[in-house]
Amino acid sequence: MKFFLLLCMVFSLGFASVDINTAGVKALTTLKGVGEKKAEAIVTYRKAHGCFKNVDALANVKGIGAKTVAANKKELSATPCKK
Repeated sequence: MKFFLLLCMVFSLGFASVDINTAGVKALTTLKGVGEKKAEAIVTYRKAHGCFKNVDALANVKGIGAKTVAANKKELSATPCKK
């Protein structure tokens, strides 16, 4: 039973999404095509402009294009903004 639970936890971590409205630099660097500088740009953009309304809005960040968003779309999420 413990093995099964461990297997489920590992499997679910492999499919965990990165919330672009709460993720830090380290989590953002796990995305395809996003290194430390681009991850920092995402966090800086979020601080300056507020949270992202949806995943596609990530393309508004300088250095992040539609191709990067498309390559990571399955791994991304954007939780609603807290007011």
